[in-house]
Amino acid sequence: MSGPKRGQKDRPVPDTQTRPRVGLFATCLVDLFRPSVGFAAAKLLTDAGCDVVVPPQTCCGQPAFNSGDRRTTRDIALQVIDAFEHCDYVVAPSGSCAGMMAKNYPELFAGEPDMARKALAFARKTFELVSFLTDVRKATGVEARFDGTCTYHDSCSGLRELGIKAQPRKLLSSVQGLDLVEMKDSDVCCGFGGTFAVKYGEISASIAARKTENVTASGAPMLLAGDLGCLMNMAGKLSREGKDIEVRHVAEVLAGMTEDPPIGRAHDE
Repeated sequence: MSGPKRGQKDRPVPDTQTRPRVGLFATCLVDLFRPSVGFAAAKLLTDAGCDVVVPPQTCCGQPAFNSGDRRTTRDIALQVIDAFEHCDYVVAPSGSCAGMMAKNYPELFAGEPDMARKALAFARKTFELVSFLTDVRKATGVEARFDGTCTYHDSCSGLRELGIKAQPRKLLSSVQGLDLVEMKDSDVCCGFGGTFAVKYGEISASIAARKTENVTASGAPMLLAGDLGCLMNMAGKLSREGKDIEVRHVAEVLAGMTEDPPIGRAHDE
């Protein structure tokens, strides 16, 4: 893709000659269920010439925000903004969390001029991982190898809020041995949607079934995406259907860190 990306307006001017201080927002799901994604993200950022720090952190506030609890979301946002105040950038291996912080934090403080400015400054320095690597650090490839065929799912928040589509494919094309095949409707929802999957279980399951059908039809033995929520949802559905398709976060493949079992698999499988 050429030209400015959606969601990039008024972002910091890229400077590939310095070592920016990047705060890694690991996300709740990564911290609790897939720490390897956090380590892979840290490696990719370091390889891209960044000094990586991981400030004390908790949730980005999205579950509360999506449930209409603005007061709790605001309190969480205050904690996050304060924790990452001294970072040049905030980077998350999740379009969902990055979109929440970059797009929704400023509106939480409407009517509070000082905090609104602070939230906007925070939002402008917040990026999803792969977008940061390509759009800010101007990475054109990675030093990694993966011998196999993969297909890629475009997660809703990253795609629609942040314009992330070409970026992961650009970096994946540089992975030695990897063959990327496109599935049908790669940009259609997987059915997770955070609290949506809880509130509307039957609808979510139906959407997930269509997604796994397309994943299977692609013929790829591995599924990649940039959001762990989507990946866990699809991995669970594939497992229940008896499909032997591995599922991984794109950061793990880009970083060459695929030693851990795929998502949802035990170490002895």
